[in-house]
Amino acid sequence: MARCLTLNASYEPVALVPVKRAIVLVVSEKAEIVEANLEQRFRSERSEYPYPLVIRLVKYVEIPRRLRKHVTNAILFARDNYKCQYCGKHRNDLGRRDRLTRDHVKPISKGGLNTWDNVVTACTKCNARKGSRLPMECGMYPKTTPKEPRYVVMVWYSRDLNEVQRRYVDQFYGGLPAS
Repeated sequence: MARCLTLNASYEPVALVPVKRAIVLVVSEKAEIVEANLEQRFRSERSEYPYPLVIRLVKYVEIPRRLRKHVTNAILFARDNYKCQYCGKHRNDLGRRDRLTRDHVKPISKGGLNTWDNVVTACTKCNARKGSRLPMECGMYPKTTPKEPRYVVMVWYSRDLNEVQRRYVDQFYGGLPAS
């Protein structure tokens, strides 16, 4: 299903909505089209609208910034750019029997928690090699320091953005790694 990036009145990215919902917001004058695919159009009995890629809300909407504390693999893998944090292999470079997994830097068996600052993405080979050991016990250190992702990263990393939409998210949040 095609989605449209919705910006707040301040141009802050706030949501990805179905294109039909974006059209309803535009028709009801709650939003304006910022970027559109001019080759496609929506037609009604009396009007015609370009196919929206990015819309902006006319009035500012307060967005709660409570971060989701629950660690999910989809967002974890996106946060780590779909790369093993030990060997650096991207998910597309893994063998047929290898896949991405969640690794606890400080293992749960040694008191580690299932929190954003203690989990990293690891391929099955690296995860098995590290096992239930601490990084200093096995000499395996994550390439990046795990941390709780920013709100926008959690929301949009687990979805596909087209180039136009990604440009607006990058512009507002200082650039996101390519997935």
